[in-house]
Amino acid sequence: MTVHSCSSRRLALRLALVLASPLACVGAMAQATPAANALPQAPIRLIVPFTPGTGIDLIARTVGPRLSERLGRPVVVDNRAGASGNIGTEAVVRAAPNGSTLLVTVNTLVMNAGLYPQLPFDPVKDLTPVTLTSWGQLILVAHPKTGFKTAADMVAAARQSPGRINYGSPGVGTPHHLSMELFKATAGVFVTHIPYRGTGPAITDLLGGQIEAMFLPIHVALQHVKAGRLVALGIGSDKRHPLLPELPTLEEAKTGKVSVDMWYGIFAPPGTAPEIVALYNREIREILLSDEVKKAFSTQGMDPSGSTPGEFKSLVETDARRWAQLIKAQGITAN
Repeated sequence: MTVHSCSSRRLALRLALVLASPLACVGAMAQATPAANALPQAPIRLIVPFTPGTGIDLIARTVGPRLSERLGRPVVVDNRAGASGNIGTEAVVRAAPNGSTLLVTVNTLVMNAGLYPQLPFDPVKDLTPVTLTSWGQLILVAHPKTGFKTAADMVAAARQSPGRINYGSPGVGTPHHLSMELFKATAGVFVTHIPYRGTGPAITDLLGGQIEAMFLPIHVALQHVKAGRLVALGIGSDKRHPLLPELPTLEEAKTGKVSVDMWYGIFAPPGTAPEIVALYNREIREILLSDEVKKAFSTQGMDPSGSTPGEFKSLVETDARRWAQLIKAQGITAN
């Protein structure tokens, strides 16, 4: 759902991922830990509900081989894209809870719970949280022609001429879209949403001045900000980011507290035994500590961060409630 454009280095990485087998992610298997005996002998599937080359896909393809080595089991990545991630998610919801299937996803999971009330499953209640894997930050940017230097400038202009400012997103219900809707609700302004089919076309029009503003992942926006093609107005996080330490949070910019950090994580099917969840949690959190993993994640603007299953469950439930409230209050629908 998220499309990351970028430097030649990132493009080379994506090409390598796409050209690789869509399923193969098998590491040289080492002696399995005793706890791994609780798992079936069949390969472990990491289902990614989005296309190859996305940040979620990179997580699976980075963690997969290392998990294979630690557990002594083949690990394969299975991309099940479609329906805003709902097709792949449902495949995990319906999978046997024996430890052979995991879901690697992003916080659009909980956004979908509010956007698609008729889903045949509950994206929050019908999955077993295993661990958080990483965070990604979104920043509010504007085209230089707007004259905006800060987020407060944008708020002032929006209040003076409601609806005149157009903002873009990769589509209805994406984190970019809902982040701006939260910004609008918090700052008490109205700007017009222009949904696109993906991040690329939206960025093209933003750089061309056809739309005025947008929320973008920090690593996607960074090259354009440094080149002067976009102006960074604020980061939608609780703290500043080391890539742009001079950029204030939106709260610091006096436009209200707008925390829209994207979390990424791993889930198991409902009913998965606690000992299997604990096994995966321990092994994956160890993997996230690797310098190689941190470096790989940074290419997609993600900061590795593990959690206990309980901590992750609380995060998922809290985030689901707040996005459901926003979606209802703003009258947002997936259609």
